[in-house]
Formats: sequence, C-alpha cells, structure tokens
Amino acid sequence: MKNLKHYLIALFAYYWYGRPARNLIVVGVTGTKGKSTTCRLIASILEAGGFKVGLLSTVEFQIGEKRWINDKKMTMLGLGQIQKMLREMVQAGCQYVVVETSSEGILQYRHFGLWYDVAVFTNLGTEHSERHGGFENLRQDKGKLFSALTKYPHKILNGKKIEKIIIANTDDENSKYFLNFQADKKIGYGLETTENLQINQTQKFVQGKIENSNESGSSFVVNNNHYKINIAGTFNVYNALAAVAVGETQNISAEKISVGLASVNKILGRMEFINAGQDFKVVVDYAHEPLSLTALFNTLRNIIGLDHKLITVIGSDGGGRDVKKRPKMGAIAGQLADYVVVTDVNCFDEDPKQIAEMLASGARESGKKDGQNLFIETDRRAAIKLAISLAKSGDVVAITAKGSEPCIVIANGQKIPWSDSAVAKEELELINN
Repeated sequence: MKNLKHYLIALFAYYWYGRPARNLIVVGVTGTKGKSTTCRLIASILEAGGFKVGLLSTVEFQIGEKRWINDKKMTMLGLGQIQKMLREMVQAGCQYVVVETSSEGILQYRHFGLWYDVAVFTNLGTEHSERHGGFENLRQDKGKLFSALTKYPHKILNGKKIEKIIIANTDDENSKYFLNFQADKKIGYGLETTENLQINQTQKFVQGKIENSNESGSSFVVNNNHYKINIAGTFNVYNALAAVAVGETQNISAEKISVGLASVNKILGRMEFINAGQDFKVVVDYAHEPLSLTALFNTLRNIIGLDHKLITVIGSDGGGRDVKKRPKMGAIAGQLADYVVVTDVNCFDEDPKQIAEMLASGARESGKKDGQNLFIETDRRAAIKLAISLAKSGDVVAITAKGSEPCIVIANGQKIPWSDSAVAKEELELINN
C-alpha cells in the first residue's frame, strides 16, 4: 500500500477520536477551482436553514459560531487533526460539516473515516496531474471521494436515514465519470443547455440562468427562484449553483437558500477587491492554474471592457510541483492580459528565477516582450508595486496565485509572514499619499 504511514495515522486518529463523522452529515467538495468558495456558500446556506455547521477549507475553519483563518498552508490537515476537529464539532453540537477535499489529501488518506454523505464535483483541470502520475490517475484519485459514499452504511441521525448524494457540474465533461459512482440521488447543475448528455445520468438538474453580473456580484434564476451572490464572476455562479443543489437536497427552502447566498459578502483571497481610494481596480485571487486563471481574466475583462488595461501578477509554486503548467499559465496571461509581471509564490528549494523564466517563456510565445509588457520581478512586494504603477484610471490589477495564504515558503521550509491583500493596500496607500 502506498503511503502506509499516512493510512495508519488516519486509521488511528479515526478510532482515537471516537469516529466522530458517524454523528455528522458530511459534505465533501472536490474539483480544481472554486472549492473553498463553494464550501463557504454551502455552509452559509446550511446555517440559514437553521443548522449548526463545521467547515474545513483552504481559506478557513469553522466550528459553529467560531471561525478562524486556515494558516496551515494545507487544505486537509494531517496527523489526525481532521478527526480531532470533527470531534470538537460534535461536542459543539454541529449537525453538518463541509470538507474541502483535495487530491493531495486523498493521496495521504486524510479523507479516511470522513464517512461522506454528499459528494460535490465542481470542475477538473490538469493541476497536480504530475503529482498523481497523469490526468487519469488524478481523476481516479478524486473519484475516491465518490466511491467512499458507499463504503460506509447509511447513517441514522435523529431517527432519519441520511441519503448518499452526488452533485456534479454537468457543464464539465468529467462529470460523466463522477456521476457513474453509486448513490441514492444524483443531481446535476450548470448554466449550459439542458440537452447536455451528462444530465441523463442525474435524477434532477439545477439549471441556472444569469440575469446580471458585475463587479459587485451576480443575480441568477433557478426554477423561477431568484438568487443573488455578492462575489463577482460567472465561475462563482457555478459555485453558488452547487451550493443551491446541496441546500435543495437537504430540504432547505428557496427563501432560506437566498438568505444564505446573500450573506456571503467576501471570501479572503477569492475575487477580493482592494480599495484604498484609487481610480482603478485591484483584485487578489487564488487563481494558480490554467483553468482558474482563464476564468479570472475573462471575468475581469468583462468588468473593465476593451478600453482599459488588464495588468496581472502571476507565479507558480516551486518544489517541483506541476512544472508543466508554468508555460501554459504564462501563455494564458500573455493572451488575456495587457501587462504581465512574473514573480515568486512559494519557491521552496527551487530557484525562483528559474520558475519565473518558465512562466515568462509562455508569455513570450503569446507575443509579450520583456521590458515592454512583460516583467520578471521575483521580489513579490516589488512585483505588486510594479503592477500597480502600470495602472491608469479604469484599469484592473489582478494579483494571483496566493489568495489568502499567510506566508511565503522559501528554501529549507522557512516561512515568511505574508498577505497579498495587506501588501496591495499598503502600496496603494503609498501612491495616494
């Protein structure tokens, strides 16, 4: 068995902490982009429905009324910490837990003993495919969340049998794979035509139609019910549709679902607009792979139009992670942005200049020229300052790849405290003074 040590730790923790997932309805969310936002929206809808909720995501943790930032730089905690937190949720009276479930966490058996009841698939890109030995292996590993639904018997909570449910974005062709797993109910959601073939695999389809979308958020309709989210981007409507689907399966009314969605006003490092009185826009977003970068840049272009410039700060983690995606990310930035500033994210033991050069090579292939509309600056603060200096009235600066991460990791695992949002605001205040 691969990662036997991780398996034994997970097994020990599961029993040591009293198998807490047996006493919770567990919602697992997996995919390439949008997981943290989807988790927050689901948790908010469940709370609006009157339930006490726990949450484990890349961005934050929650146990009932207590919420705090995830400063561990990992989506799924190791060394049995997930089981420990689940026990605390049970002790606090939580009825649900929403768990962002990463492929890396699955590889290390951190999903063991979570006893999932609802499995949500958002979308799938190639990020981390190298770590898994190819895209097919990546998809299969994510599929372990869905196969886990039927590995455990149905829970009986408060005298009610808890159904096993799959919810999948049928606008992503990979949903066919995830909808093939066994479940009591299979729900599809999306914005595309309902003639989509994957819908044949579902008992119900949550069809969304966008009414309006701008920098303050989006309004959309599902089955004649009108909803609004206060976070920008079409991709966030997809995240909201997943949350609506979860709410409906838990018999939460449309009115309460609407309240839950509308109560989410900001998610740290996810389409987070930074305002210090400047006459251009600055956005901090976690986008760190081709799929999310494309969605982010298209959204921002729609907001500012063709008459203004899109300036972006991009980067990629070191440590040999997803090396092949670097030129692709540079190419996307080169195609969709007017100015590209390449910088460090977390270089670990790799040379940050070498990482930056791989990203820049893709931007050059898309037509960007060094010193004109392509710049390499491995000092992240200096890179943000440079990007901001390029902006004029009506433009937008997109600072990507870190989101709410609270540190920069360099050689020998050394961590430097960091906040993209705070640094951006500091630099903006300097130019305003």
